[in-house]
Amino acid sequence: MEEIGKRVLRLRQVTDKERATSQKARESWHMFTIMAEFIESTERLSELRPAVSIFGSARLLPESPYYIKCVDVARRLSDAGFAVISGGGPGIMEAANKGAFEGKSPSVGLNIELPHEQARNAWQNISISFRHFFARKVAFVKYADAYVVFPGGFGTLDELSEALTLIQTGKSRPMPIILVGTTYWRGLLGWLRETMLAAGVINEKDLDLIHLIDEPSNIIDAIFAFYEARDIELSEEEHQKMLYL
Repeated sequence: MEEIGKRVLRLRQVTDKERATSQKARESWHMFTIMAEFIESTERLSELRPAVSIFGSARLLPESPYYIKCVDVARRLSDAGFAVISGGGPGIMEAANKGAFEGKSPSVGLNIELPHEQARNAWQNISISFRHFFARKVAFVKYADAYVVFPGGFGTLDELSEALTLIQTGKSRPMPIILVGTTYWRGLLGWLRETMLAAGVINEKDLDLIHLIDEPSNIIDAIFAFYEARDIELSEEEHQKMLYL
């Protein structure tokens, strides 16, 4: 195919070859730091199952009703045999780790280096640090058997939409995705149905991926009910699928 009106320089055509070579070397070395994050998360989390990833705002304080409820949910999950994975920071992440830490199963923090808002909380049995959001997001999905999503901002929506997309497209195995906070999430769910579904950009069955539950005991029951219908252990087909998230 002919290039039309465009000239893309190859390395040997660049005028400042020393600078280009240095830049290429930095980019190549950077790939090893990315690989290191995937390797560490695999080594430390691959035998963690069963586990639940919990998401929500870093800005909710300990006196928030959602923070208090998250501690309760995480403690129930931990005592029921589920490791709890959070983002390792303050707010809902802290609540999730605190509840799990006080329970019988591991509390996991997948910490991210940020200019603000992210300080590692003290309630982590397993603590992993990431510099790259995408490597961290893979770990959240790859090692979880359910998602529990409390009210949050852009980061929470990012994680929620990532999980929905992976399941919708068949890149990840199905798992329960539970939103906590009817008042908070009602508007979003209404928009999904009234705008996205009406426009034909999602299907009715895509909305069935999401469950809206407020009562902590019902959240636990919903996760158990999901896996009563199927094995919580990955099949060989699912294991292969999860390698290519």
